[in-house]
Amino acid sequence: MSARLAAIAESATLAVDAKAKALQAKGEQVIGFGAGEPDFATPEHIVEAAVKAARDPRAHRYTPAAGLPLLRDAIAAKTKRDSGFECASSQVLVTVGGKYALFVAFAALCDPGDEVICPAPYWTTYPEAIALAGGVPKVIDTTEKTEFKVTVEQLERAKTPRTKALLFVSPDNPSGSVYSRAETIAIGQWAAKNDVWVVTDEIYEHLTYGGHEFHSMPTLVPEIADRCVIVNGVAKTYAMTGWRVGWMIGPPDVMKAAINFQSHTTSNVSNVAQFAAVAALTGGLEDVARMRAAFARRGELMHQMLTAIPSLTCMKPQGAFYCFPNVGGLLQRNINGKTASNSMQLADLVLEQAKVAFVPGEAFGSPGYARFTFALGDDDLREGISRFASLVAG
Repeated sequence: MSARLAAIAESATLAVDAKAKALQAKGEQVIGFGAGEPDFATPEHIVEAAVKAARDPRAHRYTPAAGLPLLRDAIAAKTKRDSGFECASSQVLVTVGGKYALFVAFAALCDPGDEVICPAPYWTTYPEAIALAGGVPKVIDTTEKTEFKVTVEQLERAKTPRTKALLFVSPDNPSGSVYSRAETIAIGQWAAKNDVWVVTDEIYEHLTYGGHEFHSMPTLVPEIADRCVIVNGVAKTYAMTGWRVGWMIGPPDVMKAAINFQSHTTSNVSNVAQFAAVAALTGGLEDVARMRAAFARRGELMHQMLTAIPSLTCMKPQGAFYCFPNVGGLLQRNINGKTASNSMQLADLVLEQAKVAFVPGEAFGSPGYARFTFALGDDDLREGISRFASLVAG
């Protein structure tokens, strides 16, 4: 096996989800807070568009590697509508999910040894995608005291002659933090001043709560537009995780290279899924508003229940659909006859004894924390956090 692939770590979120589902298959009543996946069904008009496409022989053939022209147009129009950033359809590449868009973005930008600044906590795939492209993740630690946000001062200290890009994520997975307008501008201006590329993941753009708002960096700081790659997709906004449709947007030269790369890897995304994505992006935001309201209510509930647990602290989620509590106060304690010395051991202990699955902070570069998704039904949410609380507070 190549050293490159042997070095890849398994996706921790998918591993936790698989472990929970394996126990469920054995009859265990496991409640999973692992994978970030909306529990809602994909809206009906999107499904109907897919059914129609499946019956159309034109969707049974190869289509352009960069994506259906109709979908690329819809993505460009949706981007201008939702974030104010204007781009040509030719600057859009449709990918097999947002995860692959990230891989293509770093493949297009990174030469061996190039450093990519990666604030922690980070989504588990980011460092792997950077490393597979030959880059070097330069991790910057943040904590709940700074709402898990990186500062310009930290960026300045982390910058070296090898710095090629900055990864910017808002709303953030796993912390749930959202950068303010002023913070986004300051970081964008720092990147522009230092000729640093920005890869900005906007997959949770529609999921913000409590007065927090999403801001697209290239819109607020136009001078970085020719050194910025936007990654997005339909998965979280439209409850379409399994449809696997994402995209990247960038400057023409980068996009030409990215499209060439995809033409030799995946070719075109499933046409049926692409037509479904067209329906999602052009069909209005009513379903999105309904789901967002449910997530806001669930996030409030989960935060209240978690912060009621002694020795546990938790920032109120500002966006996405995760709570990211500090579980350090639960470590090195007797929990039903056992002790956990880190959050990975705590996750195993809780799954074993309470049949509750969450992702330990080590998976996100932040030991001592834990990620709980509130993208699940209210009854399961209450039951799962109640089980967790009873175990660790007992």
